[in-house]
Parts: sequence; structure tokens; C-alpha cells
Amino acid sequence: MSEIRENKKLDFLNKPIALWVGLLLGFLAFAGGVLAGGGGQFLNAKVIIKGAEPVYATSSDSGNVTNTTAELPTYLQKDVDFDLYWRTWNIIKSKFYDKDVVDTKLFYGSLAGLVSSLGDPYSVFMTPSDADEFQKDLEGSFEGVGMEISVKNNQLLVVSPLEDSPAMKAGLRPKDWIIKIDGNSTENMSATQAVKLIRGPKGTAVKLSIYREGAKDIQEIEVIRDVINVKNLTWEYKANGSIIWIKVRQFNDDTMPLFDKVIKEIAAKKNVKGVILDVRNNPGGYLDTAIDMAGEWDGEQVVVSEKNRDGKETKHIANSIARLKDYKTVVLIDSGSASASEIVAGALQDWKKATIVGMKSFGKGSVQDLNNLPDGSQIKLTIAKWFTPNGRSIDEHGIEPDIEIDLTEEDYNKDLDPQLDKALELLK
Repeated sequence: MSEIRENKKLDFLNKPIALWVGLLLGFLAFAGGVLAGGGGQFLNAKVIIKGAEPVYATSSDSGNVTNTTAELPTYLQKDVDFDLYWRTWNIIKSKFYDKDVVDTKLFYGSLAGLVSSLGDPYSVFMTPSDADEFQKDLEGSFEGVGMEISVKNNQLLVVSPLEDSPAMKAGLRPKDWIIKIDGNSTENMSATQAVKLIRGPKGTAVKLSIYREGAKDIQEIEVIRDVINVKNLTWEYKANGSIIWIKVRQFNDDTMPLFDKVIKEIAAKKNVKGVILDVRNNPGGYLDTAIDMAGEWDGEQVVVSEKNRDGKETKHIANSIARLKDYKTVVLIDSGSASASEIVAGALQDWKKATIVGMKSFGKGSVQDLNNLPDGSQIKLTIAKWFTPNGRSIDEHGIEPDIEIDLTEEDYNKDLDPQLDKALELLK
């Protein structure tokens, strides 16, 4: 993946966010003085954090709407003195077995906890070193196993292994649950923590304990790490050059220049009649890239709608020439197609510009905003949700194919691709 710019929207909670942001600003304003003064002194200032108001949920029964108080722990409804934070800090400093624990480690750990308390797997605080690793991922070259991971129900999940990566060659598949990493349980482990354990120098091995739906036992899969160089878009001609198969692995800064090159090549050849857009195992990328790509089929319609925490809707319309509007198109998706992949597939499906073939997509329809902090750390925060042009929610729901065809493990092992075969059949 390529360079990311400040506050650029990625597709890789309401009231609590305002509370925590206010808390963070207050914390940063006076934490430095406490740490510099020995880390064990309380401040004279008294900071009160207001408790949450009771939350009401509505339910319907035979047309009658009733209000019921949602279950909210009592401690979250009470006001708390921020002095509690420093008392906890002092207890750790005075009683923890390792008396040499570094103050800055506690500080950054508390910031990470702040963001993780939102309960959103896509909102993450990254220390300067974590942020540096994230940038390397975006630049498209790193050492590791080559797969996108996420967290669902407090358990680590494979979103998609990258094409030709060590992860794919070792047999990892989308929707595999990672139970252990080198014997370490992944229960309640964040994606960032998991990446640290999985990533490593070229030639070294990592052992993953995997549970796959339908399997009787947990599998032990050893993956040999390698240098991962991500080429975001490749293409190949099929059916004597009359069909072009475009494989998009991620939506990043270099994706559209490559796509532009493909479109110009198609126009020059004259004999191309159909396009296969393959976004299988594509975990996503940048919003702008997805919008620009979809716009090549229709540059005058809404590609995706974005709804924020206040319900405000922003409609994104591509500013593209729509050079592919007259080409019959098939889009290939699977359970590893996430985020930007789902935006493009959903738009082309709603516009009736393509037939969607494969399996239901991942269902990652949330917007992340990347915020750079002065010390080199970053906060990746969910700020909105995606909806297709016809108003379908992508998040949790995914994109349903028009023609459902699976690519089984047996197919994969025999180098068969019934999904691609169906696309070719539809376009001939």
C-alpha cells in the first residue's frame, strides 16, 4: 500500500467519542508536568468526568412503541474524579513487581486503552513505532506473511491473504479464525498486537492455530515470512484478447495510474468486448481511489454515501470520464473482498453496470480517519458508515452476488477457478 496523508479517509461511536476526546485533550494538557515531576505527584486541579445519561431503546410490539431503559453499568452513570487515574498510576508505580516499568510505556498504554474502550475493531491508537510500521504497510513493501486481519467478537479473524503471499501459499483463507499465534492465545488481542507477533524477518516461521468453519479440528499452519511486495493491479487477456481480466489487490495511490494505463490499452486494442474486475481477497484502501475507479463505468452518479455520527449524509460522486461505460462487465467478489472493494462492487451492482459473481463480501463498511499526532503516533478512528447508491448498508451486511459460486479448497488445490470461468462464460 502507498503513502497515506494526514486525515485521508480509509475504508480499512457516537456520544462516547466526544467524552473521550475531551478527556484526552485534558490529559495531554497536564500529563507532561506530572511525568516530568516524578510521575507520582497528584495535580492540584480537580477534573470531573461526567457520567453517561441513561440510554433509552425503542422496541415495537404489534404496532405499539415502548421505551425501555437499556442496561448500563451503574459505574458508567456516575461522575468520576480524574484523580482516580493518578491513584491507579501511583499504585502501579509503587507496588508492581517490576519497579523499573517505564513511565512513557504506561502513558502510551493508557492512550491505547482510551481508543480500544470504544469497542470498535477499526479504531486504533498507534505508538510512533506502530505508526511507522503502518506506514511501511501502506508503502507496499514489508517483511511478514502478507494478510489482512481484523477482530470480530473479541477474536482474531483473517480478512484476506494477499495474492501469492506466504499466507496464501500456506493455506490461509478469508474468515479463518486465528486462535493462537506461536502458542499465544489471541482472545481479546487487538489487531495491532497480533501484527507484532505475526510479522518478522524474512525466512523465520510463525505458527498459527486456525479454526475454519465446518472443520472438526483446529489446524496448525506454519508460515515462513518473506518480503511482501504488493503490486496493486495486474491484468491479463482472455478469450483471444476479447476479454480483459483486471485483478485489483488493494486501492491505493498507484492503483488508478495503473488502471488508467489499462483503460488506454483497451481503447488502443479495439477488439476488447468485456471486462472482468476481480476484487477477490482485496481488503480495501483509499476512498478516493474506489470512487475514481467506479466512476469509469458511470461518472455522473453517486458511488457511495457516507453517514456520520450525527446522521449527516455526504454523497460521493465520481469525477471520471466513464471510459468503460459501454463494456459488458463482471465483478468477482468473495468473503475477502472488503471496504473499497465493496464500495465499487455495490455501486456497479446498483447502477446495473455489472454482474456480480462469487460469494458474499466481508461487510466492512466503515470510514476510518487517520490523525497524525505531534510525537509521531497516530489515531485511526471510525467516523462514519458506508451505504451503496441505493441506500444499502455495507457494514456487517456485505454485498450479495448476483450469481453465487464458491471457490472451494478442493478447487484451489487443483488450480481450478469456477468463479473466473463463470465470468468468462457470461462475457463470451
